[in-house]
Amino acid sequence: MDLSPDEYARHAHRLADWIATYLRDVETYDVLPAVKPGAIRAQLPASPPAAAESLETILADLDRVVLPGATHWNHPGFLAYFANTASVPGILGEMVTAALNLNGMLWRTSPVATELEQVVTDWLRQLFGMGDGWFGMITDTASISTMYALAAARERDPALGIRQRGMAGRSDLPRLRVYGSEHAHSSVDKAAMTLGLGLENVVRVASDAEFRLKPEMLARAIQADRAQGFRPLAVVATAGTTSMTSVDPIAEMATICQRESLWLHVDGAYGGSALAVPEMRPLFDGLEHADSVVINPHKWLFTPMDCSVLFTKQPKVLRRAFSLVPEYLTTAEGDEALNYMDYGLQLGRRFRALKLWMVVRAFGADGIAERIRYHCQLAQRFAELVRAAGDGWKVCAPVPFSTVCFRHVPEGETDEAEIAAHNATIMARVNESGEVFISHTKLGDQYVLRVAVGNLRTSEATIERAWELMRKAVG
Repeated sequence: MDLSPDEYARHAHRLADWIATYLRDVETYDVLPAVKPGAIRAQLPASPPAAAESLETILADLDRVVLPGATHWNHPGFLAYFANTASVPGILGEMVTAALNLNGMLWRTSPVATELEQVVTDWLRQLFGMGDGWFGMITDTASISTMYALAAARERDPALGIRQRGMAGRSDLPRLRVYGSEHAHSSVDKAAMTLGLGLENVVRVASDAEFRLKPEMLARAIQADRAQGFRPLAVVATAGTTSMTSVDPIAEMATICQRESLWLHVDGAYGGSALAVPEMRPLFDGLEHADSVVINPHKWLFTPMDCSVLFTKQPKVLRRAFSLVPEYLTTAEGDEALNYMDYGLQLGRRFRALKLWMVVRAFGADGIAERIRYHCQLAQRFAELVRAAGDGWKVCAPVPFSTVCFRHVPEGETDEAEIAAHNATIMARVNESGEVFISHTKLGDQYVLRVAVGNLRTSEATIERAWELMRKAVG
């Protein structure tokens, strides 16, 4: 038997206080833990306990084991990668989700899970200024959303017969090609690996000086492939590239896709949330012509991990790619009810819609836009500090959203290996401070540092302290 509701209540109150204290004091922790691989595992027994342990003992290990080994994504100084925030309404939503323990595989197995997901994804569509005709569904991450989109692209032409006959050993099936910029996310490659398209058939198209795909090069690559007997399948436009957050020319790419009858998928996993800010929507011109779009609320919409939303204008194609209904999953509702299991690999589905619904309601459209706008202002402030410094500091890419790529070049230094080592040392020293956590990337052959603002708790004081630490790290 389970522990009693009374015991739950007693420990839940204690845990609620623990969470409140953590959120209040998160800045007092080192954002990046000073642990070596294997150190946490070494603290724990190699075998499970034979006798039951008390919740008092278990919860005590949150402080002894968990917190010292955690990288604190909720920390205001988390400026590495694309930050996410476990906001209070999202945390409360997760608590209720765990208590209800719903499985939304069929409408019947939890009607509210299905219908709330329909509602909240349509709320996002409106929040982002997207027109009618979009079908939305929640997955775990953008990697899965992009894989689903490319699976649908592969299924759009039933004559290929891939659903039934597969791809292996078929001399009648041409090589299927997917196109994206040289800065498209690695999830495109992983989707190609998983779907049997193969890494060799992901065509990386050159970008311009602002790291945006060149449409003329895309058109050229498609024509060259057709001339070799290959079958162009889909194009991935990135709205907020991972390294430098550039936005591909979606409208021009859409024109090419329409002319060539190709599926257009827009990866807005990070940048897409900026659609909530009306004045930023021109960056996404042409989005309305896409076949599918992915946006991750767990990145910049303050929703706890994990929560990705896939939108598509081709839900029938997506369903055709995945729907398979054995007898034991048939229900009396038939086509009257939506069953999300028909639109992806997963049968079991968490009630992710609840936390997203609570976040959108708690902040509202205006509050969400205000917070994203503020993060972009903080990034511009940091870029201004770098530009104004001189002394070898340089902003290395445009700053359309809330991420800044920059580096320091010592006077007279021209060797890229030496410059890379110098900036790696700056990053290490800054991260060792425990106050902030930054990351790096490469732009061409240039090693650069990244500051990515996206946490609700990050302020101008955080940005200025990060800059102070970087200046100090130069030595």
